[in-house]
Amino acid sequence: MTPLVTAAVLLAAVTHAGWNAIAHRITDKLAGFALIAGGGMLIGLALTPFTAFPAARAWPYLLCSAVIHVGYYALLMRSFRLGDFGQAYPLARGSAPLVVTVLAAVFAHEAPDGRAAAGIALSCAGLTGVAVWGLRGRRPDRAAIGAALATGVTIAAYTVVDGLGVRASGSSLGYIAWLMAVQGAVVPAYAAHRWRGRTLAVLRPFAALGLLGSALSVLAYALVLWAQTRAELALVAALRESSVLVGAAIGALFFKERFGAPRLVAAGLLVVGIGLMLHPG
Repeated sequence: MTPLVTAAVLLAAVTHAGWNAIAHRITDKLAGFALIAGGGMLIGLALTPFTAFPAARAWPYLLCSAVIHVGYYALLMRSFRLGDFGQAYPLARGSAPLVVTVLAAVFAHEAPDGRAAAGIALSCAGLTGVAVWGLRGRRPDRAAIGAALATGVTIAAYTVVDGLGVRASGSSLGYIAWLMAVQGAVVPAYAAHRWRGRTLAVLRPFAALGLLGSALSVLAYALVLWAQTRAELALVAALRESSVLVGAAIGALFFKERFGAPRLVAAGLLVVGIGLMLHPG
């Protein structure tokens, strides 16, 4: 993890928390995700003439990722409907790095050393603590937690698939452009079918916010894909999930969700874990 890669992943973490907060803030979740996915599709299509076409061996990964992303959007929408942003977002993101570590070891032959593995485990413990503790004195909602954990599995799946795909593509920018163009059509198409003649009327009140979210989404994932061509998948995934600290702060400041002392302890675990990951061996 060079300083440049680290900076790119941390910037991705901030922008990712930003677009997720926008998606949570939009009251009509389907409208929000239709705008974010559709805006991403338009950005991808606009980039394709100026980027290299992904190599043929990258396309199975790209198409598989597009399918996984559709499931990810559906589960993330459900998570945001059921739970607080300060719970759903950290738990979904925090559960992913451990799964990525296992999948990367199996499919990419990238096994972290003992110190890095300990850092990943500590980070995940901290991320889960940020998610579960301090929710206005309430017990965590099992349905919300289940949806968030399922979202985390899809995050891990597309992280590894795209990590392998972007390495095979020959162009990280070309890969992200075509991925956005392919996957971005599904949610808007479903929304248009569901709303029929009311599509523009439903989308109009959220258009500016949703399109801002789409730009942040594309930027965040483009940075991550570029980083995955220069560092191990598990380390990039774990560092990227430092976004949950930003997400927890957003939840406290803008959604009036309690942070609390237990979450501060959990955040400390996350910081120690990231330190171990960045300085392994």
